Amino acid sequence: MEQAESEARRAEANLLSAEASVKAARSSVEKARSALLYAAEGPSSGKTVHVCSPVEGRVLRLQRESEGVVSSGDPLIDVGDPKNLEVKVEVLSSDAVKLKPGTPVFFERWGGDSALRGEVTVIEPGGFTKVSSLGVEEQRTLVIADITSLPEEWQRLGDNYRVDANFIIWQGKDVLQIPAGALFRKDGDWVVFVYKNKKAVLRRIQIGHRNGFTAEVVSGLLQGEMVITHPDESIKDGSRVRPR
Repeated sequence: MEQAESEARRAEANLLSAEASVKAARSSVEKARSALLYAAEGPSSGKTVHVCSPVEGRVLRLQRESEGVVSSGDPLIDVGDPKNLEVKVEVLSSDAVKLKPGTPVFFERWGGDSALRGEVTVIEPGGFTKVSSLGVEEQRTLVIADITSLPEEWQRLGDNYRVDANFIIWQGKDVLQIPAGALFRKDGDWVVFVYKNKKAVLRRIQIGHRNGFTAEVVSGLLQGEMVITHPDESIKDGSRVRPR
């Protein structure tokens, strides 16, 4: 059912995009006619020149607020349809290679009460270098996604508004997971300290999928066992510890 609804929303979005392309083509024809008329009459005719927008929508911002001489092709205003938004996300190139068109995404911290659903449409093939807040140069690329939630849920969202995107590259049921901060390497294996009988017990485990926050435990731990997060060098196998 969800797949059918997603395909229906995608088909509707494609239809709207096609209709917008037709309107843009018609506008280009009108623009060419206006240019020919203006060229025939000459710039000194004193007549008002009507500039047609290539798309229907609302004025999002003014590029020029005062009178002056403009050249052909100079931007005057930005026009767009706030009801037909797409989301552009800067993604690390190492993460972008895990995405593909159709990958589900959730948009959070956009100002609404709940997350919005979306779907990746384009992963741009070209990357760029950007310096992070920590001063580290990172390779990123743009990932474009459509919002698939009902328009009524995000009607107040506008152009260039902020959202946080969470891409779902894998999901499973009944997954045992632990904080990523509990993991560390020893002799090439992933290990954790398990809290047992008031002691830290070193345990080798096998992990599956992981991100920067949690890791899937494939074997080596049981549900309900407690692990020690961010253990320092003072903690050894068999050290006495107590929960905070």
